[in-house]
Amino acid sequence: MESATAWMYLLLAGAGVAAGFINTIAAGGSMLTLPVLMLLGMPADVANGTNRLSIATQSVSGIFAFHRRGKLDHQAVLPVVIPVAVGALLGAGFATLVPERVLKPALLVTMLVTAFVIACSPQWSESASQRAPLDARKSHRAHAGLFFAGLYGGFIQAGVGFILLFTLVTTLGYDLLRANALKLVCALALGVIAVIVFATSGDVEWIPASVLAVSTVVGSQLGVRFALSVSPKVVRWIVLAAISTVCIAALFK
Repeated sequence: MESATAWMYLLLAGAGVAAGFINTIAAGGSMLTLPVLMLLGMPADVANGTNRLSIATQSVSGIFAFHRRGKLDHQAVLPVVIPVAVGALLGAGFATLVPERVLKPALLVTMLVTAFVIACSPQWSESASQRAPLDARKSHRAHAGLFFAGLYGGFIQAGVGFILLFTLVTTLGYDLLRANALKLVCALALGVIAVIVFATSGDVEWIPASVLAVSTVVGSQLGVRFALSVSPKVVRWIVLAAISTVCIAALFK
């Protein structure tokens, strides 16, 4: 990152708190932190790697918070995480091979498109299923969706939580609260695998990564507290506005 100043780290910390909050309520926080890292002068490939430590730390924080409230389906953890982890390993490995000049516009354009899709999506994310969740070990649709989510998340991360939520809600029948808890377990697997892969390739700057790691934990705790009261519809439009502003600024930097 270009000669970092105090205000840069304050901006990064603020983005981290917001991202941790958003990721715990729904998803999309990385679509805020990634362009902020690039806006502050970090190459896209390094920004992609640096962002991953915070995914792991905020996920651990959110998982424990949901666990304390009895919202984590422990029996589904392993069958849900395995296909995500396999996909993440392949996706992260591929991301380290993509040139920075290709990765930066690809990341920013993908994030903008995903943000608009989220904002204009049907209200599936606001409805809770009334039936008991299906056994993840017996659903091929769930396995395919989770593997794709891992592949995408290993490569980019930004927006993968929406794919995970969509898969858990539509293929297994989880309500949003329990789907969010399992989503964080998957995000933890994604984060740990990606950090190892990107660190091995030298694509992690540890000081900004640590700032994000701490600030997103704060945001995740705030997000769990308000998970039952914040409207997903309002959050989607707030996320869209924030992402669009930062992405456009980073794209033309």
